Amino acid sequence: MKLAEAESTMQKTVESTQRAFNTIRTGRANASLLDKVLVDYYGSPTPLKSLANISTPDASTILIQPYDRSSLNIVEKAISLSDVGLTPSNDGSLIRLNIPPLTSDRRKELVKLAAKYAEEGRVGIRNIRRDALDSIRKQEKNAEIPEDEARDQQDKLQKLTNKYTAKIDELLAEKEKDITTV
Repeated sequence: MKLAEAESTMQKTVESTQRAFNTIRTGRANASLLDKVLVDYYGSPTPLKSLANISTPDASTILIQPYDRSSLNIVEKAISLSDVGLTPSNDGSLIRLNIPPLTSDRRKELVKLAAKYAEEGRVGIRNIRRDALDSIRKQEKNAEIPEDEARDQQDKLQKLTNKYTAKIDELLAEKEKDITTV
């Protein structure tokens, strides 16, 4: 594994962690809360965002307007069964999701969840580092690269690891601030 390849994979891990953070409710309406919702549309699981227009007219409401009105009930059912934790309200042409204000206990749970996602991201980055280190050591052992170049690559790899771990920590701090802000 080359350093550029390791850096690219680490960047993808950070982006994945950011997407995971986006699925956490912060008390404000955000269309990305529904990113993981799959609708059983004509027998195949389909992402909600490809079946409906999702908008946030204000800070406490999400509006879902299916492109196909006949799918309104299955969209409503999919949201009810999902782990979003919101009750859909169907008015015949669109679905409203009202975002209730978060309690302090719920905020603490969400901060823990964000910390869990951040730790998963850090573990992913450390695994990438481990694989790259193994590759560097293997190259050194096979005399493909000299020892001093292997040391340089290991140092650069550690700097990359520190950089991307710090990015995840920044994202976590930002998300914790969003969650705890009333």
